Amino acid sequence: MPAPIPRQRAVPAAESGQAQAEPAIGGPSGHSSGGITGDSSAAASTAVSGATEAPRTQDTVKDDTVAAADKAGDKADDGTAGDRPADAAPRAAHGHAHAHGTPAGHLTLLMIEDDPGGSPAVPELLDPTGKPIRVRTARNLTEAERLLTDDVHCILLDLALPAPARAADGADDELAVLKHVLRIAPHHAVLALTASGDTERGAEAVRVGAQDYLFRDELDGRLLSRAIRYAVERKRSDRAERKLTESKLRAQENARLERGLLPTPLLEGSPLRFAARYRPGRSRALLGGDFYDTVRTPDGTVHAMIGDVCGHGPDEAALGVELRIAWRALTLAGLCGDQLLGTLQQVLEHERSDDEIFATLCTVDIAPDGRRAGLCLAGHPSPLLACPGRPAELLPYDNNGPALGLLTGARWPRMQVELGAEWSLMLYTDGLIEGRIGEGRRERLGQDGMVAMVRRQLAEGLRGEELLRAAVNEVRDLNGGELTDDVAVLMLDRTP
Repeated sequence: MPAPIPRQRAVPAAESGQAQAEPAIGGPSGHSSGGITGDSSAAASTAVSGATEAPRTQDTVKDDTVAAADKAGDKADDGTAGDRPADAAPRAAHGHAHAHGTPAGHLTLLMIEDDPGGSPAVPELLDPTGKPIRVRTARNLTEAERLLTDDVHCILLDLALPAPARAADGADDELAVLKHVLRIAPHHAVLALTASGDTERGAEAVRVGAQDYLFRDELDGRLLSRAIRYAVERKRSDRAERKLTESKLRAQENARLERGLLPTPLLEGSPLRFAARYRPGRSRALLGGDFYDTVRTPDGTVHAMIGDVCGHGPDEAALGVELRIAWRALTLAGLCGDQLLGTLQQVLEHERSDDEIFATLCTVDIAPDGRRAGLCLAGHPSPLLACPGRPAELLPYDNNGPALGLLTGARWPRMQVELGAEWSLMLYTDGLIEGRIGEGRRERLGQDGMVAMVRRQLAEGLRGEELLRAAVNEVRDLNGGELTDDVAVLMLDRTP
C-alpha cells in the first residue's frame, strides 16, 4: 500500500460514561408531575395514584412500593419531575439504585387487564433465585404506555381488553389489542391471557407475535413465574437470532456486491492467458483499495492495468472500483499513455474524499503481435518479466512518474519494452513486497526478495494461477501470518 501523506485529522471526542446523577433531594409528599399509575399498592397511594391493583401478597405490595419510589426517584434524577415522594430517599441507602430504577436481578411484569379488580388475584411470583417478581397493573392501553418503561421485562396482556379506538380497521380483529401492544412494545416479551379452553385464540396470538399464552382461570404462581421467565428468554433469543440473520444477510449482500465489482477480463480473440489473485487487507472483506483490469481493444492490443489507492478501507475500495471502471471506459475509447493517466487523475481528484488521497498505477499495452509493449508507471512498482533461458527481471522503471493525485499537470512517460516470442508478465501491488521476513520480522521482503522467490518458483515449474497462489502464500508465511495490506497480482502469459 502506498503510504498516505500525514495530515492532521479531526478526532471525535471520546464518549464518556454516564454522568453520575446528583444526590436526590427529598420533596414534599404527594403526586410527582409525571406520576406513574398502577405501580404501587395502597401503602404507596400517597406517592403514586391511578390504576386499581389486583390483590397482592405482602411481599409483592412491599416490592411495588419500592418500584413506585424507584420510578419517582428516576424522574427526580433526570430533571423531568419537580417533586419527589418522601419515601424515595431510602432507595439509595438500601442499595436499590439501578439502571431504569430496577433493583439488580429483579424481573418486572406489566399486567394489562380489562378489570383488575374483578380478575383473579395474581399469586406471589418468584424468580429462580427466590426474589419476588415486581408487578405493575394497567387498566387500559393508555395507562400501559405510561408504565411501559425499559425496566419492564414482560407484559401479561388480557386479550379481552377493548381494542384501541384509533384502530378502526381492526374493530373486527380479535387480536387488535395484541397487535397494538406489539407495536408499542417491540422489544418486550408478551404473554397473552385468554379464556380457559380458548386454545385456538391463544395459538393465533403466538403466531401474531406473543411469546406464549395462558388461560385466565388456571393461573398459579409456579405456572406464571415459569411462563414469565420462558417468555423473557424466548424474546431475548428471538432478538439475538434476528440480529444474527440480519447480519448474515448484510454480509452476503456485501459479498455479492464486492464480487460483482471484481473485473472480468475482456480478452476474447487474444492468445494470451490471464491469471489473477486478490487478497484484501481488511478482515472479512472481499475487496480492498487495490484494483486491476485487462481488456483487448478492436485493433488487437491487450491493455493491462494494476493500481493501489492509499489506505485499505471501504472508501478506498470504492475509489479503486471507480478508477478501474474509468480506466476500462477510457481504454476502450482509445486513450492510452500520458493522456489516459492525466484523465484518470482528474477522475481521482473529483471523487476522492480529501485532497491527500492518491493512487499508484501501472499500465501496459501489449502490441497485437505480442512481442513488445508500452509501459507507464505512476509511482507504482515495475512489472516482472520472465522469459525462457534467462532469469526473471523487473522492467525498467527509470521514467517512473508521480502517483495520481499528487501533482497538478504531471506527466507520465511511456516506455517501449521488448517482450520476445514467449514470456510471462507479472503485475503486482506493493502488498506483495512489503511483508516482513527474517528473525523478528524486522526486514521487508522488498522487490529483490520477491524476484528471487519468483525465480525459484519458476524453476520449480510453477506457472499462471499456480504460481500466483504459491507466491502470495509464501509471502504470507514469511510474514508470520496474514498480511496487513491489500495484495493484487495478475499475470499474462504468451506461448508461441
